[in-house]
Amino acid sequence: MQILSFECREEEKDFLLADLAEAGTLGVQETARHGGGWLLEAWFEDCAEGLAEKFGNRGATLSRPEAVDWVAVSRAQWRALEAGDRLFLAPSWDRAPTPEGRLRLVMPPGTAAGTGLHAATRLALAGLERTLRPGESVLDLGTGSGILAAAARLLGAGRVVACDIDPDAAAAAHQYLEGRAQVFAGSCRSLRDASLDVVAANLSPQAFSVVAGEIARLLKPGGRAVLSGSPEAKRAMVSRVAGGAGLVETGAIEIGRASCRERV
Repeated sequence: MQILSFECREEEKDFLLADLAEAGTLGVQETARHGGGWLLEAWFEDCAEGLAEKFGNRGATLSRPEAVDWVAVSRAQWRALEAGDRLFLAPSWDRAPTPEGRLRLVMPPGTAAGTGLHAATRLALAGLERTLRPGESVLDLGTGSGILAAAARLLGAGRVVACDIDPDAAAAAHQYLEGRAQVFAGSCRSLRDASLDVVAANLSPQAFSVVAGEIARLLKPGGRAVLSGSPEAKRAMVSRVAGGAGLVETGAIEIGRASCRERV
């Protein structure tokens, strides 16, 4: 790959763009210059010939783009961080030591929603940490990447189930969880009444309104739901829907974002 760069006046630009297209450019970046005029940077395959000769009278230069390690760039955006009081989220390549007193939860690879970087996911993790008792059964509803299911197992859950109506998300979660949970593509309607101690659901208010009754149906008496994903503006609506389904609020973690609710 090579880049042909030169400057031109406003009235020349359209003609030169046509010349560059005729020469076989892969694309042109146009940058306005202070005081008028344009910098044109045209990309060409290495095999392009005669470029210097064709545009040499404009003071054109040929260069090669710097090699970019896109893997390194992507990884730099992922950082290890703490969630709640006990969890430490880290990418698989991160070698930072786990802080004392915390459990290391390896982040999913990012092929589905829920890497752990979003505040709503971290709030759901904190709510799960506060709510779950060792040995209890858990459903990660709308599992996405599977991170809540993985956290439940790490925090001492017994049976863990994860489901998502998106088959691709369910497949990604299955790969990430590696047997730590039963994962299926489909609706929670296929699960038995009163069969779970905890349901974790990081869902939009609209999605929650659809499944609130199902969450209540699935919970054992005294079972708890950890809900996240609702902005402050939708808190009242979510509370009405939850109350109508028989879920009463027992605790909140950052109002409007995550709450714990118990089946009455």
